[in-house]
Order: sequence, then C-alpha cells, then structure tokens
Amino acid sequence: MRPRKVCLLLLLLALAQLLVVAGADGPDEDSSNKENTIEDEEEEEEEDDEEDDDLEVKEENGVLVLNDANFDNFVADKDTVLLEFYAPWCGHCKQFAPEYEKIANTLKDNDPPIPVAKIDATSASMLASRFDVSGYPTIKILKKGQAVDYEGSRTQEEIVAKVREVSQPDWTPPPEVTLVLTKENFDEVVNDADIILVEFYAPWCGHCKKLAPEYEKAAKELSKRSPPIPLAKVDATAETDLAKRFDVSGYPTLKIFRKGRPFDYNGPREKYGIVDYMIEQSGPPSKEILTLKQVQEFLKDGDDVIIIGAFKGESDPAYQQYQDAANNLREDYKFHHTFSTEIAKFLKVSQGQLVVMQPEKFQSKYEPRSHVMDVQQGSTEDLAIKDFVLKHALPLVGHRKASNDAKRYTRRPLVVVYYSVDFSFDYRAATQFWRSKVLEVAKDFPEYTFAIADEEDYAREVKDLGLSESGEDVNAAILDESGKKFAMEPEEFDSDTLREFVTAFKKGKLKPVIKSQPVPKNNKGPVKVVVGKTFDSIVMDPKKDVLIEFYAPWCGHCKQLEPVYNSLGKKYKGQKGLVIAKMDATANDVPSDRYKVEGFPTIYFAPSGDKKNPVKFEGGERDLEHLSKFIEEHATKLGRTKEEL
Repeated sequence: MRPRKVCLLLLLLALAQLLVVAGADGPDEDSSNKENTIEDEEEEEEEDDEEDDDLEVKEENGVLVLNDANFDNFVADKDTVLLEFYAPWCGHCKQFAPEYEKIANTLKDNDPPIPVAKIDATSASMLASRFDVSGYPTIKILKKGQAVDYEGSRTQEEIVAKVREVSQPDWTPPPEVTLVLTKENFDEVVNDADIILVEFYAPWCGHCKKLAPEYEKAAKELSKRSPPIPLAKVDATAETDLAKRFDVSGYPTLKIFRKGRPFDYNGPREKYGIVDYMIEQSGPPSKEILTLKQVQEFLKDGDDVIIIGAFKGESDPAYQQYQDAANNLREDYKFHHTFSTEIAKFLKVSQGQLVVMQPEKFQSKYEPRSHVMDVQQGSTEDLAIKDFVLKHALPLVGHRKASNDAKRYTRRPLVVVYYSVDFSFDYRAATQFWRSKVLEVAKDFPEYTFAIADEEDYAREVKDLGLSESGEDVNAAILDESGKKFAMEPEEFDSDTLREFVTAFKKGKLKPVIKSQPVPKNNKGPVKVVVGKTFDSIVMDPKKDVLIEFYAPWCGHCKQLEPVYNSLGKKYKGQKGLVIAKMDATANDVPSDRYKVEGFPTIYFAPSGDKKNPVKFEGGERDLEHLSKFIEEHATKLGRTKEEL
C-alpha cells in the first residue's frame, strides 16, 4: 500500500474514533440532563405535596387540625366553628384533650354539624397573633368569621351549650359592657360614680387595640361585683375637648375618677391585673387602727413612714378631708386613721390632727420624733395635706432600696452611702454605726437628700460609679438633678471625709462619672452614634436641632425601627442644622434627667436653644411619614429637603 493511502486510512480511523467518543459523551449528557430534570420535578412535586399537606384539613380523633395555610380557606363558608389554640408542651392542654374530643364528637352529631378544630399556636404563629392568643389553651368560637371569646369552664356541657347558643341564626354578640363616653354624657356618668375607670384612646393606636379585649373582659368581671365598678372609654381623637381637659397627650391614657375627681391609673393592662387593681382602689384609702399595740408594732418593726390621722368618727368633716387627700397618695404611701382617744393620746395629738413619724430605727437626735398638722374641713386643702406628707415622708437618713427607690428617692441631689446594710438583730448595730456617721453630715445639708443603700442591692450602680473595686467597706456617691453621678475617691470612711466630699460637690469642684462606650472613630453616617462622653457635645449642642433615639440592642421594636430610622437619617442628611442620632441607653449614661428613658425605643426632639425642654415622640406610628412630620413640627433650623426641591 502506498504511504499516501496509509496516511489517509489512519486519518479516517482517527475521525471514526472521535465520533465514537463524541457519541459516547452525548448520551451521558442527555441522561444527566434528564436526571436533573427528573430531580427538579421530584423536588417540585415534594414541595407541592408539602403545600397540599398544609392545605389539607386532617382530623385527629374527631378534631380538625388547622394551621396558617388552611385556616382561611376552611372557615370561609362556615357559620360557626369552635377553635382551641394549644401548645404541645402545655399540661392544661393535654389534660383538656380528651374532653375536647368528646365535644367534637357531640357537635359532629348536631343538626347542622358544627366543626371543632385545634390549632398549634406555637407553629401557627400568624393565627396566634391574629387572635391575640397569650395563654394555653385559649378557646374561641368563630361566628361568621368573627371571634367570640369563650370564658366559661372547660367542660363538655358548658362549651357545647355555649357553641349551640352562638350557632343560632338569630344570635348576636352581647353589647359591650364598657361604657362609651362623649361630651354629652361624660360629666353625668363620671360625677355620679363613686369610682370609675376611663380609657382615653385613639382608634388607630396599636397599644389601644391590644388593650381593648382585656379592658372589655375586665369590664365584664367588674360589672358582676356588688356594687359594680364601671369601666368606660373615650375616643380622644373625636372628643378633643375632653382630651384637652384631662391633659391627654398619649394613648391609651387611663384615669380613675372618684365622684368626678381624676386620679392617675398606674396599674396593669391585662384583665386580671385591671380587676385586682380596681378592687383595691375601690376600697378606702386609709385603714383604721383599732388598738394601741398596732401603733407600737409600726414603731418597733416598721420599715417605712407612719401616717396616722386621729378623728372623732366617720362623720367628722376632717376625716372626709383626710380621705380625699389620702386618695391622691394611696399609690405611694399607706395611710391609717383612728377614732381612739387612747391612741391619739399616745401619739400626742388631738382628734382632727394628722401625724407623720418614722419607725424607731430611722429616728435620730437631729430630727423631731413626729410632725403634726391640723386637718379641718374647708380650711385645709387636699394639696396642703399632700405637701405635708411629702415633706416629712423621709427621715434625715433613710434606707434606699429597690422597693422604694422610684417612689421615695427621686429628689436630687441625692447623697448615697453604700455598704452592707442589714437591720436584722445581729447586724443592726453595725448598720446604725455607719448610718450615724452619715447623720452627722446630713444635718448640715438640709437641701440634699441622704440615704444608705446595700452595696449588693446596688452592685450595678456601684460598678458604674467605678467603686466596685475600691477596696473600701463603705463608699459614697452623689446623684444630681441633671442625671450626673459623682463618686467619692476611695478612702477610709468617716464623717469628715463625707463632709469634704459633699462640700466639694456644693462648690462645683467634682467631675462627674459617665458610663460610656468608646467614642466612635468614624461617625459620618446618616445617623450619628452618641455615647455617654459625647451626649453633651452632640445632643446638647445649642446650635442644632437633634432627634435622638434611645435604644436597647435586644429590643425587638428597636430592631424593627432601625431601617426606618436609617431612611430618616438619609432623608435629612443634607440639613446642617439638624442631627438624627441614636444612643444605646443600656451601655451609656444619659447625663440629663430631662431625657428620661423608661422604655425602648424612646425618641426625643431636642430643639436648638432649648435643650432643657425636649419633646418626646409618643402616640404616633414609628414610620418615616410620622417621624418626618414630628421633626418638621418642632424643627427650628429646617431647610427644604432634596425631595421637596
């Protein structure tokens, strides 16, 4: 064979081999694509199956199982449905399960049948939120899509009877027990009531919507009492004159009225809390003392101020005046009265007088044993009695603790001495030894409040003051009116060192201790970060308007607000006279008591030139529109934004 033919043959063989290889690769690729397609189809089918599973209404022992996916579709055409919201781990739910299954079987035989369903509230979170489920089991009857709370006992007989009642074609929800007040009927209703709770609300307010079902439940419960305690509500957005008359600035605002006289409501906001609080409030504000022994026990073992009024009897006009004044302070102080001449003699008062005194452990040679005031109908105003009690409620050096801090020790400057405070028998002498050192100084500074505090109870405060590692058994600090804190340099404690410390404070020679995160190196973002050390230079800058948000890193509402707040910062970034700022109030001191942070998030607008009168943002939705409106209402240095140009 010629070389040329051999070469051609070899070339043809090589091409044939390539075709074979290509042919071998081709089917594999097609096969792979088919396999991938099959896998995708299988996954889609599995997802469809899962969706079908969620949509399918299954049945367990006669009880239908509903969830977020199938609920609306199932109940859409049903007149009446019984619902139980449960948690798999709930003991009460497990105990109730057999009874609920009996209820399901009974109502299945009803004519027409009434479906009975259960919902795992821990997984069907949307439904649990939608129906305000806060405990387990929660039972509701759905009537034409509207939920009716079931509040009876969890027995087959009662539940079946209630469901059958609601299922009747002519059934309508009972009228609200909560009274609706307007300017036309407000005075008539409120002035006639011995006690009534009134809620001022706004229809759009989220907190009001959350309170509404609890408020109505409490109204139902309190209406059953003898005599009943009425609850009422006022739409403050419609009844603006009433809202203005009672200084309503946020929603919901609750006030107690006694024969038309308003008192702040400071109780809980759920059914049982409201009920218990109002029952307590409906009682007399002062308790009668019948025996001398009771007074002696107050003096010997008491831990708080003793307030006693001595009167001739319940018909004594001075007694009625005393009761009215006591209502103003019943939240913070325990009031007592007596009609006993023996007790009045022991207290060294006459009938018609009020005495304020301290338990024996808080008495000292530097202050009177008691303070006495004449109480006379007409000539003594409630406000005068209130002022008298507040003036003498604290001893010269009292015991500051968590239970009385917010009610007793709000006056500033406050001088606090921290050590191991224990008034039990074995440690009382040591406690009083150090307290006596404080008394020697306190008597010379009547304009200041002095207190001792247990160092363990106030461990966090001591740490923030930088005194936890002082090495001293006794430490001291001063908290001033603006929220600043001053720590005494660690040294052996006695009256002289404390006196020097207080004198230096009085002369303005002390530097405050400020808890602060490090100052940010780069702070050029749309929202400026404020820390304790920069609060004065940023927020209190007299030349700029500042919107400041106080937040907590763990706060859900704060996390929800963050993107909105960032958008707000971007919107006003070009405004040189306006600063949008935020501060972690858990890691930094707020060195001004004008900016009180009692919850998160708390937002204030600090106008230029008037930093001591910030405006708190409250009542409105925390969205871009409402926050922008808030800024524009209070801004003093606002130009036109880019959006307006």
